[in-house]
Amino acid sequence: MKEFEEKTIHTETIYDGEIVKLQVDDVTLPDGKTSKRELIRHTGAVGIIPITKENKIVFVKQYRKPLEKVLVEIPAGKLEDGEDPEMTALRELEEETGYRTDSLKFVASFYTSPGFADELMHLYLTEDIEPVEDAAAGDEDEFVERVELTLDEAKQYVKDQRIHDAKTNYAILYLESLERM
Repeated sequence: MKEFEEKTIHTETIYDGEIVKLQVDDVTLPDGKTSKRELIRHTGAVGIIPITKENKIVFVKQYRKPLEKVLVEIPAGKLEDGEDPEMTALRELEEETGYRTDSLKFVASFYTSPGFADELMHLYLTEDIEPVEDAAAGDEDEFVERVELTLDEAKQYVKDQRIHDAKTNYAILYLESLERM
C-alpha cells in the first residue's frame, strides 16, 4: 500500500558479516517527515520438520548465544548465496540430524522478524527419512544433539520453554492442525 510506503533517502552499511548485514537507512515517512531504520539483511533460511517411521519429530538441541541458553528446535539453516531452499533443507537435515530424505513437502514461507530483519524462512515437512551411515559433517563451530519427540512431548517442551523459538512453534502448530483435519 503506497500510503504506508517509506522512501529510502540514504543507506549506510554498519557491518557486513558471514550471516547478517546491518544497515541504517534514512527514510522519508508517508507524512513527509524523516526517520532512521536499523535493518538486518539476511540471505534467508530453511526449517525442516522431519518425522520418523515411529511418528516422532526430529529436533536438535543446541546452545543459543543470544539467549544464553539451550533450545530444542527443528533442524534449520541459512541459505548459501544462490542456493535453492530445497537443497538447503536436504543439506541441513543430513548435517544436523544424520537423516536423509528424497521427499520434501513445502509448508510455508514466513518472515522471522519483519520489524527489523528481512530474513525469509522456508519451512518443509518430510515423513520419509532414512538414517545416513556417513552423514555430512555440520559446521565446525556448531554443536547439536538430536532429540526425537512425539507431538504431545513437543507441546510439553513448549510449555516448559525448552522449545521457545518461532519457527519450531510454527512447525508444532502446523502438525497439530494436521491432526485436527
